[in-house]
Amino acid sequence: MIQKVIVRKPGESFSEGLTTSGLDAPDYITALAQHEQYVQAIRDCGLQVIELHANELYPDSTFVEDVAITTSRFAVLANPAPTIRSHEAKLIEPVIREHFDKIYRIFEPGKLEGGDILKIENRFFVGLTERTNAEGAAQFKHVVEHNGYECEIVEVEHAAFLKQSVTYIGKNTILVCGEFVDHPLFATYDQIVVPQEEAYATNALKINEHLFIPSGYPQTAALLEKAGFTYATLHMSEFQKQDGALTCLSLRF
Repeated sequence: MIQKVIVRKPGESFSEGLTTSGLDAPDYITALAQHEQYVQAIRDCGLQVIELHANELYPDSTFVEDVAITTSRFAVLANPAPTIRSHEAKLIEPVIREHFDKIYRIFEPGKLEGGDILKIENRFFVGLTERTNAEGAAQFKHVVEHNGYECEIVEVEHAAFLKQSVTYIGKNTILVCGEFVDHPLFATYDQIVVPQEEAYATNALKINEHLFIPSGYPQTAALLEKAGFTYATLHMSEFQKQDGALTCLSLRF
């Protein structure tokens, strides 16, 4: 059961962050409003929200999920591939230490980002991407298996990060698109296949009994309703411009 969530406000430097989206630069005022809506939605779920101040030195630091992995038992400090983002793991460490007694870290030459980590019940999946290398994945696998979890390492060919193409929404069901449709590693889960033109909606956020999807994706919404899922929508347009999605904006434990 998730009880706490860590978030960080976007700073005025947000538009200077790393992105491959090819979209227009984000509007800062709109991004702030969307982030506030996101945080309020989490509060409405009854969770404690630990909200960190914006850090102008690190434009991507609002995407807190990339720099740490949190569970009910322990946390792992990640080691993102871009140098500027690897410093963010050090930035988040004091906050992590306030809430976790057992903390691990990914060491060089290992590279790992939280967007490549998918947790489904007692099982982790680690995506190999430009953000997470084989050494980082192996270190993470060792940590989680030592703590009683199963772990699978997944080759990612097309997505920027694993959870861009597959997320878990409860009831033994995944939202999935692109290369992971009918992937053998996910064969034991029921699939809701997101149309390619709505691929961004694949990244859904599950918080206990609550499910959130980005607004503006009617086909995905209809598929969820047909499968018996209820959900709420959140505006994410400005974060999408910076390669961010719903799960990227919080650490949940």
